[in-house]
Amino acid sequence: MKKVSIVTVNFNHSHVTDELLASIAAKNTYANLEIIVVDNGSKINPVPVWITRYPNVQFIRSEENLGFAGGNNLGIKAASGDYLFLVNNDTEFTERLVETLVETLDKNPNVGMVSPKIRYFDKPDMLQYAGYTPMDYFTARNSCIGQFETDNGQYDKVTGATGFAHGAAMMVKREAIDKAGLMAENFFLYYEEMDWSDHIKHAGYEVWVNMQALIYHKESISVGKKSLLKEYFMNRNRILYTRRNASTFQKLFFYAYFMLVVTPRNIFFYLKNREFGFIRQLIRAIWWNISNSRDSSYLGFKN
Repeated sequence: MKKVSIVTVNFNHSHVTDELLASIAAKNTYANLEIIVVDNGSKINPVPVWITRYPNVQFIRSEENLGFAGGNNLGIKAASGDYLFLVNNDTEFTERLVETLVETLDKNPNVGMVSPKIRYFDKPDMLQYAGYTPMDYFTARNSCIGQFETDNGQYDKVTGATGFAHGAAMMVKREAIDKAGLMAENFFLYYEEMDWSDHIKHAGYEVWVNMQALIYHKESISVGKKSLLKEYFMNRNRILYTRRNASTFQKLFFYAYFMLVVTPRNIFFYLKNREFGFIRQLIRAIWWNISNSRDSSYLGFKN
């Protein structure tokens, strides 16, 4: 039986992490398991309380927020499992979740990473993820399959290759990580799992989805609302992702498309909606990539 390391990252929501740990205790039946929780620089350090409350869980404290990739990388480095199951702390386990994903990796040596079906926790019949379409590197656009659809079993027979794993829940083989490397920490927020999926595929593995495994995600269906922070990182990292993964011709096409189509279009809508602060974030995102033009593989975060 392969050893599985569950890795999750907490940031200022220790009660949400408590609920995840309770769901693992209630639903998991996979025996060879370790659980690692990384506190990613929360204002109030929850680790001393957790150590007493959960003696069988390993806790790691970072004094600063290292971002999604950085926090998970800390857990990965501490993990001893053959397979690493990275889950958001706002997820809820279901029965045989771990077993089903382990069986997928066990039976398919060519698969390096697999994600389960994801439903919204507050809309338990609604799908969030049933896989991703491939990336169009000329425009850096793709789609999440099944999102916002009622789950009537229309994707339940799907077990196989998909465009990308989902960052809320992805099980990865240790050997794939050893070949592909850790997640790139200079993304900090958004696009990390897509970049990692691509690098795992470049290392010779496939990325799969298994719709027989299910996890619930407490992310609200309204999470897509605009914010200055999201606007900055989504634009910055869309460019960074393309720099790291597209061919030279694709990158040149994308740069022209982004500067001549996306940027003027976005600025027009920002002005129309009187969202003047978003213009600055878009310019910051572009400038970050220009000023960091030589280090697209850099593994430290620079804002």
